[in-house]
Amino acid sequence: MPKYKEKNSRQGKFVSIYFEDQIIPGTFEHTLCQLIDSKLDLAIFDERYKNDETGAPAYDPRILLKIILFAYSRGITSSRRIARCCEENVIFMALSNDTRPHFTTIADFVASMDKEILPFFRNVLMICDKMGLIGREMFAIDGCKMPSNSSKQWSGTKANLDKKAAKMERAIKYILEKHRSQDNSGEEELVRDQQYVETLQEEVAKLRKWLDKHDDRMGKRGKPVKSNITDNESANMKTSHGVIQGYNGVTAVDSKHQVIVHAEAFGQGSEQDLLKPMIEGSRENFRAIGQEEDVFDKTKLTADSGFHNEDTMKMLFTEEIDAYVADNQFRKRDPRFVDYDRFKERHRKERARFEGRQDLFTVKDFSFPEDLSHCICPAGKRLYRNGGHVVNKQGLLAVRFRAPKSACAGCVLRAKCLRHPDRTEARQVAYFQG
Repeated sequence: MPKYKEKNSRQGKFVSIYFEDQIIPGTFEHTLCQLIDSKLDLAIFDERYKNDETGAPAYDPRILLKIILFAYSRGITSSRRIARCCEENVIFMALSNDTRPHFTTIADFVASMDKEILPFFRNVLMICDKMGLIGREMFAIDGCKMPSNSSKQWSGTKANLDKKAAKMERAIKYILEKHRSQDNSGEEELVRDQQYVETLQEEVAKLRKWLDKHDDRMGKRGKPVKSNITDNESANMKTSHGVIQGYNGVTAVDSKHQVIVHAEAFGQGSEQDLLKPMIEGSRENFRAIGQEEDVFDKTKLTADSGFHNEDTMKMLFTEEIDAYVADNQFRKRDPRFVDYDRFKERHRKERARFEGRQDLFTVKDFSFPEDLSHCICPAGKRLYRNGGHVVNKQGLLAVRFRAPKSACAGCVLRAKCLRHPDRTEARQVAYFQG
């Protein structure tokens, strides 16, 4: 038989902990304490408290800043988790002096820092500049899409939201009329439907109240864009994980030690118009810390192809900024990518096999006459022309064709021609002319 060490859970040990000794020199938490206690002027936070004569003592904003910034450095962003760490983690106990603030205190402090966060950020930037951590050789700008605390289901133009409210009102009316006509409905069904009606009524009231007080958000092209009744500054944006309701967080980072010189959240998914406000914000930050000359007189700027468009390039040329912005069409001109379409086609077929679906017909499988009056599908059916001067977002001119419903309804190739054959009536094809 194996022999194990004796174990006994019915025992205790008194451990003496000195919080000051837990903050070890050379660690991030030690640097954080030195910075907040000795270097930064945090008088801007004192203005929010009016309890010098009456009222209960407040938590010191220096302590709250320490635990919040240390938690963020460890990837902890939830106020509940931060509050739990102050009760269970000895480093958090040392940083908070074992005061254990409630999660609502932490959340309220973070949510109400809108006036103090910019001066605080600039103070940190000034200290980094004095220590020689900012090289001013090159700034790199990039963005990251982040979800907001709002549902994309409550997004739309005023017309969309009004239609949604009318649809819910029709549902309420239908349920009530159904119960009036059916006296023999079960009690359980009545309770369930009544709860559903009350939920719908609350949602309709919320929608109507928002519609009465707000107008449509207008896009840069002068057309209404989707609003959100919970957070109207956020927007629908595509990510690698699907469409989210959120913000585009863009940062400008110095190349020497990756110090962030400017950061801002924008309620739009497209980054093409965001380079100019990021440049202006970086300039304002350096002016605020005492640098009179334009920081971009000597500093280079880099950004990816998401920030590229004609207006942005004209702005960089006019202001004589030494910028390197990737062209969103550079692959088509680069001879190294001359056959990238071949690999794109192979990837499409491999993905179709991986997902267990048939590879669909593309425009290459359709035949077009010289006058482009019609086209012939792989099944030999004729598609009629229904658009001769269609321009897509990239500025490419196309001719559009559509099959009659009778041609696609009983076609044996329907499953291979339509992505959603169960709900799509007829195939459409666009022939791009350049």
